[in-house]
Amino acid sequence: MVSQLSISLFIGTFVYIFLVFLVTHYDPASSFIPQISLITSWVLVVLSFGFLVYYSHRVASSIQNPDMIGAIVDDLYVAAGGAHVAGPGEGTGALPDDEAILRQAETGATVSCAKSGYLQHVDHGALVAAAHTADALIVLRFRPGQFVLRGEPLAAIVSADKVGTLEAAIDRGIHIGRHRTLTQDSEFGIAQVVEIAIRALSPAVNDTYTGVACVDWLAEALLTLAERPPLEGNWYDTGNRLRVWMPPVRLERLAKLAFDQIRQASATTPAVLIRQLDAIRRLAPRLPDTCRKALSDQADAIQETASALVALDRRDLDAAWHRAHTALETLPRHSNGEQEAARIAPAPRPRPGGDNQSA
Repeated sequence: MVSQLSISLFIGTFVYIFLVFLVTHYDPASSFIPQISLITSWVLVVLSFGFLVYYSHRVASSIQNPDMIGAIVDDLYVAAGGAHVAGPGEGTGALPDDEAILRQAETGATVSCAKSGYLQHVDHGALVAAAHTADALIVLRFRPGQFVLRGEPLAAIVSADKVGTLEAAIDRGIHIGRHRTLTQDSEFGIAQVVEIAIRALSPAVNDTYTGVACVDWLAEALLTLAERPPLEGNWYDTGNRLRVWMPPVRLERLAKLAFDQIRQASATTPAVLIRQLDAIRRLAPRLPDTCRKALSDQADAIQETASALVALDRRDLDAAWHRAHTALETLPRHSNGEQEAARIAPAPRPRPGGDNQSA
């Protein structure tokens, strides 16, 4: 908004001054000097340069790493919530057996991808409506964020005789593009922050402060995705029949993605490793039980990574490791039913204001 306003003001000022010059004239017979217009031109010039200073300051602030990282997580929060909004023709149902769905897809007809690119968005409302009309099941082979090669199997239609009626609907309902987007791709938000951390921790930059900030914001991102879980990839019609299935992305996979590469890049940076262990300690009571093993494995891997640290740093890291494992081991175990209820209906939380390839 600020950039558009600044550019519009500069262009408007230029055009206005040009028109004032056209009507201003002096000759032996008469002279016409529009005083009010000249004063207005002067005011517009001063205002334009004031906006230029403000615009430059805003750009300089927005590209600072802490602001950029926080903005990515804010966008992830909005995208994660919007991805779960069901359309008017959609219902709910019990979680299916993924292996059984894939075996069922082997008996269906295959729809190939027309062009290469990243799967950006699945219009599940339109696909559910089309599958309901045809009384069929659409099994997608890729999820948003994954790269699809031209000619690869994009989806399977069960039963096979419905491929003629659903092929066009799949082509319209699945958007392939050159870039990944956050719309339905939770991994992309995590990967963006991880990439910033890796670049900050590279030998050429060695920005420990930014690396630590990335670990903090990744913990917030995992909380966001725990409260609004990643897409399970199951969409049902109003009769509670499964109509569209997509490979799910699990929260434990996202937790692994949030820690792995930063841990590998900070083997000689104890401040980042200790902050990762501290993040595990704080996340342990707030993430579901399914993530407990992933967090425990990450804590152990961090301890192994720090084997070459000096004794003083090693003591601090070992103390952080013990705190993380104590937090993980003292958590109560929940039943599967309680975990499922928490997954389906996560508690909302107030949100403060504020401005690669998947496997």
